[in-house]
Order: sequence, then structure tokens, then C-alpha cells
Amino acid sequence: MLLEEAAFPHHRFLRGQPWFAALPDDSRARLLERTLTQSGRKGDVMLAAGTPVKGWYAVLSGLVKLQSTSSEGRVSAFLGVPDGEWFGEGSVLKTEPRRYDVIALRDTVLLCLPRTEFDALLADCLPFNHFLVTHLNRRLGQAMTIIEAGRLRSPEQRVALYLSRVFWQGRRRLVLSQEELGHLAGLSRQTVNRALKSMEQLGLVSLEFGRVAMLDEQALAAYATRPGTAPDKPSPAAPDV
Repeated sequence: MLLEEAAFPHHRFLRGQPWFAALPDDSRARLLERTLTQSGRKGDVMLAAGTPVKGWYAVLSGLVKLQSTSSEGRVSAFLGVPDGEWFGEGSVLKTEPRRYDVIALRDTVLLCLPRTEFDALLADCLPFNHFLVTHLNRRLGQAMTIIEAGRLRSPEQRVALYLSRVFWQGRRRLVLSQEELGHLAGLSRQTVNRALKSMEQLGLVSLEFGRVAMLDEQALAAYATRPGTAPDKPSPAAPDV
């Protein structure tokens, strides 16, 4: 068992899901056999907009951004997904092509739970449904926060927001590069750097070796939601994920 888990990290990941133990033995064996993995280098489009959706995805290692492009060619990254998290539930619940690109911000490995297995779990596994509803509720909260931030928050607050537990729930320690943070917040590196310098002076974050680490989560959250100056133009609503 230990050798198998070391050889197949996606098996270890699946066994750690709160709904996995509730499955019959044959269902667990089938999932372990049929789940797939996909590797990508930093900058790769791992899943392209407009392509068929093959299943539900999780990040086994690395970091990806979910990015959409408007008809005018405007690019908007609206969510970052770190290792250990699922994404794309809205896409797999529908039959339409994927609406957004999934781009690796670091070298990344994805797990794919095929659509047939996802549908079977949705039909037969109550713990899986409970997990999915909780996950969807969190994604809805994130989407509403993104819309509010684009309309009501200053660029500095948007940087703070994208460092907060709203987007990185369950992380004991979050470390991002300024480049990654700029991609996720939709801001220039210069704007991100200026905002981070201000937050560093307030003792909210530390900046070492090009990485950003949170120091005071509660104060950072308060900074992100305090009354601020709204941007000139509202950001587009976050698409379904």
C-alpha cells in the first residue's frame, strides 16, 4: 500500500477525500483505476477554452489560474487554484465546451475525475453530494467577492483580497510570487509591488526573495474590506467554474 501510494500520488489524494471512504470497495477500485493525471510546465495552457470538458479536475501539485478572454480580446484571470483543490465543477455539470483557459502558473500536475465517474458519484453517493454543495457554495462566495472587488475596491485592496483566506482557505502558510499575484489580481507588477510595499510597512506581509507571505491574516482581511476608492471601470463578472 505504501509503495503504491508513493508511486501514484493521485491515489493518495483520492483516498484523502472525505467522500471516498463511503464508497463500496468496487467503486473505490474503479476510481483509482480510471482517474487520469496531466502534467504541464509554467505558462502552459493545460485546458483550453472551447474544448470538450472531460471531467472534474483537481490540482495535485503546482498552481493554475482560470482565465477568460472577451470578444474584444481582453484577458481576465479570475481565480487561482492551488494544490489540493478541485475546480471546474460548473463545467462538468453542463454539456457545453469549457468557457475558460486553465494556465499553469508553476509546473503543475492535474488530476481528472472522468465525467462518467463524476456522474455516477453524483447519482449514488450522498457524501460526495454534500462535499460538492459545500464546494459550490464556496466558489459562489468567491465569485461575489470578485465582482464586489472589481466595482468597490481599490487596487491595493484587491491585492490584499487575493492574499486572503477567501481564496486560500485551509492554507496554513501562503507564499506567492509578485508575478503570480499580479496575474490573479489582474494588476500590473508595478501596482502589485506598490501595494505590497504599503502592506509590508503595516506589518501585514513579508517580502523576501521575490515571494509574498502573509503575517497577520485578520489585519489583512480588514485592510482588504475597509472603505476604499472604487476603480474607474467595473471588472467583468467571474464566469462559471
